[in-house]
Amino acid sequence: MNWYLEVLKKYAVFSGRATRREYWMFFLFNTIITLVIGFVEGIAGSLGIFSMLYSLAVLIPGTGVSVRRLHDTDRSGWWLLISLIPLIGVIVLVVFTAQDSRPGDNQYGANPKIAAA
Repeated sequence: MNWYLEVLKKYAVFSGRATRREYWMFFLFNTIITLVIGFVEGIAGSLGIFSMLYSLAVLIPGTGVSVRRLHDTDRSGWWLLISLIPLIGVIVLVVFTAQDSRPGDNQYGANPKIAAA
């Protein structure tokens, strides 16, 4: 849960780098929270207003951590737009975010693995 809160603390930070763990733990907790909210709204028979509000609330932090993850693999944040290509774009983005960090510093900053150690 700490990884999820760290991303929320960096609400609109699009610079720097994010480790794989930071990205995927945010993704995991975000998915779990979304499923729980959807399940509760499904039982309650509501219109999905809480799901929409939650999605809007995590849109900017989710985009920020995705851009920082791409920076960690030494790619521009603009590669995030590849997900707009149906199916293939999402697969390419998953491969990019699953790759290991580029060793050492790059144009986006210091390696977060080394900085954390």
